Amino acid sequence: MPRSFFTLPLTALVVATACTKEAAPPPPAVQWAVIVLYNQPKDTAAFEKYYAEKHVPLFAAHAQEIGVTRAELVKFAVTIDGKAPTLYREADIRFASRDALERGIATPGWKAVAADLANFATGGVTVLIGAKTN
Repeated sequence: MPRSFFTLPLTALVVATACTKEAAPPPPAVQWAVIVLYNQPKDTAAFEKYYAEKHVPLFAAHAQEIGVTRAELVKFAVTIDGKAPTLYREADIRFASRDALERGIATPGWKAVAADLANFATGGVTVLIGAKTN
């Protein structure tokens, strides 16, 4: 019985794909985050000056020691309905895993950065820890 015109190419494609297909990579580790929520400071200009000139450079100097994979800073302008927000800023600090986070927050660098909050966060802060879910 003669072979179909499409049988050989399709078979060759399946075999070639099977031979060159790499194993699927393992799923990435779940990222963990420390979220710092800053309340409205007593003096926003003083907050911004200290934050930009002292706190952020202090954090950056210790980021490798702490093991941070990413940090994002947000300054809130208004709420969705146009009102003044109760929160002033957010720092979203990421770690590769919960173990990395736990090692990072135990470092002298993290402790120095955390102790510095009292120097400028006059409205208070809330610090949350959580796992990325998406």
